[in-house]
Amino acid sequence: MGLKTFKKGIYPPSGKELTAALPVEELPLPAQVVLPLGQHIGAPAKPLVEVGAEVATGQKIAEAQGGVSVPLHASISGKVVAIEPRPHVCGRLEPAIVIESDGADRRAPDLVTGRKLEELSAEQIKVLMKEAGLVGMGGAAFPTHVKYCPPETEASHGQYCPTQPVDYVILNGAECEPYLTCDHRLMVEQAADVIRGLLAFMKAAGASRGMIGVEANKPDAIAALREAADGFPVEVVPLKVKYPQGEERMLIYAATRRVVPANALPIAVGVIVNNVATAAAFGRYLREGLPLVDRIVTVTGKGIKEPKNLRVRIGTLVEDLIKYCGGFTEPPGRIILGGPMTGPAVYRLDLPVMKATSGILVQTRREVEKPQVLPCIRCGKCIQVCPFNLLPNYLADYAEHGRFEEAEKYGISQCRECGSCAYVCPSRRPLLQLVKNAKQQIKAAQ
Repeated sequence: MGLKTFKKGIYPPSGKELTAALPVEELPLPAQVVLPLGQHIGAPAKPLVEVGAEVATGQKIAEAQGGVSVPLHASISGKVVAIEPRPHVCGRLEPAIVIESDGADRRAPDLVTGRKLEELSAEQIKVLMKEAGLVGMGGAAFPTHVKYCPPETEASHGQYCPTQPVDYVILNGAECEPYLTCDHRLMVEQAADVIRGLLAFMKAAGASRGMIGVEANKPDAIAALREAADGFPVEVVPLKVKYPQGEERMLIYAATRRVVPANALPIAVGVIVNNVATAAAFGRYLREGLPLVDRIVTVTGKGIKEPKNLRVRIGTLVEDLIKYCGGFTEPPGRIILGGPMTGPAVYRLDLPVMKATSGILVQTRREVEKPQVLPCIRCGKCIQVCPFNLLPNYLADYAEHGRFEEAEKYGISQCRECGSCAYVCPSRRPLLQLVKNAKQQIKAAQ
């Protein structure tokens, strides 16, 4: 039998051989961390501390605001030296809490360790998700607890998506983005925490079954997870190596053959999807009481002297990680936070690692030579690979000429910006950039 997968998609070079076999290293404590208040989708957190305050690792320093928000915790112990706008990956200056380390890494005294899952109710687990500061760590940074507290109907682009009882919680361990191996190493080294977190998510959702989708190029991760899941209602599902296998709609279809309707959430088909790193963070929180204060980051690419997988405190600056990895092999051509298909390119190194920062990819100038953009030749390759069955060539044309009503008619809102269309375009048209720009203008107009 063939491996499970979805229809269409692309097969970009892996690049994972640089770090796939490298165990996670602990980055030494930074002298200072910069913690943006907006590290998640939704309202930014509101500071609970003032400049001059002494804080401990794991202490809540900013409270969630509104329904879609999560609190923020100190990732090191020390003194708050500033609460001010600092450089953010979005390209703007955004409010952040700056903590100077005391070198002691003192943990907050009120952290509760050894919580037993059988003693917690579903509602208590949902509260703990929020208190742990959990967000989607695969890149989306959507507050985790919100997925488990859905409204009766979810409005999206004028359509209502009825929810139904959840019978599957699926963890995304596909890690289909080229170069990234942080989730791979986490599944190998923290399989027990992944399973503990998944079981907690299942109890919160009232789901009877759990699944973990892992691409077949990670046999050691599949083996580790299966060993940790032995005796539990959890299935580890090997998936075909293809991009974007980790996109939640593609993952749901591959694992269950259920199709999420357009403009609907996965809960509309009785499924909730989380990243394996999010599950591991919650499993660790139940075990140690430590909220989301660190994460694994892959630092890689031909432009890095010593590629590594690093466990890093949230708020550590990108330049600190690059220095620890030996610096650049040559002046970089492009620096990307995340993977090359969906990660944003950045132009400065004083940006902080955030909850959803999965990687730092440094490409050489030879790798990023700007191609000549040619007119569309109507070859249809972008249509052949689009996993959402859209017409990227038409969407890009409408976007380029400001015809946003037509773009909406052709389903531009359903594009999840995976970049497959731009990858295969022989005319090197910036299809993804055109679509993203149009979606931003449509949202602003609305």
